[in-house]
Amino acid sequence: MIPRVLEPESMDGPEEVAQYDAMDHRAVNDRFVADFLAAHGPCRGGEVLDVGTGTARIPIALALADPAARVVGFDLAPAMIERAERNVAEAGLSDRIRFVLGDAKAPTALGEARYEGVVSNTIIHHIPDPLPAFAAMVDRLAPGGTLLIRDLARPDDQAQLAGLVEQYAGDESPEARELFRASLHAALTVPEIARLAAQVGLPADCVAMTSDRHWTLAWRRPG
Repeated sequence: MIPRVLEPESMDGPEEVAQYDAMDHRAVNDRFVADFLAAHGPCRGGEVLDVGTGTARIPIALALADPAARVVGFDLAPAMIERAERNVAEAGLSDRIRFVLGDAKAPTALGEARYEGVVSNTIIHHIPDPLPAFAAMVDRLAPGGTLLIRDLARPDDQAQLAGLVEQYAGDESPEARELFRASLHAALTVPEIARLAAQVGLPADCVAMTSDRHWTLAWRRPG
């Protein structure tokens, strides 16, 4: 197994944000939203918290898929939220999507509100120690709510990593390919995530590989 090599926690430069937003993640985002709705059912009028919302492509996809969805996007980077607000306004969804600036690793960063759903897509690999963020996301989930976290899985070796970069970013710019390579190198494995899940009281079987490059943690809080 190749070692984990961390990358920056946030992208806050205008050029980095623009490059990230320009990458075509529509298929991955649409699948994430479909998987959340399959696990959760139709939204019930509460809010869904998206941790590490980036430029709000997940909130927009969720709001378009479910007209009852109301989403709070949470991110560490002001430039990401600025672009997210612009994307949401262009989509005509400002009445159903709002944003909060903060660091998910801080114990009180997510506030006191409880959410009918807590989701996070490809943010865990940015965090050196994801345990506090995991604990905060579980804590903010209302009874009967759904937690869905998905991220890249670190490959076994450099050959597998190179193959994934070529398959999924081969047509992107050199900068985008390097960004994907670094993200794979910074990702965690399923056993590593299962250990984190156990530390916050979740069952180990809530984590599984769900593609050749992603793991998913899915859990419904009783109640």
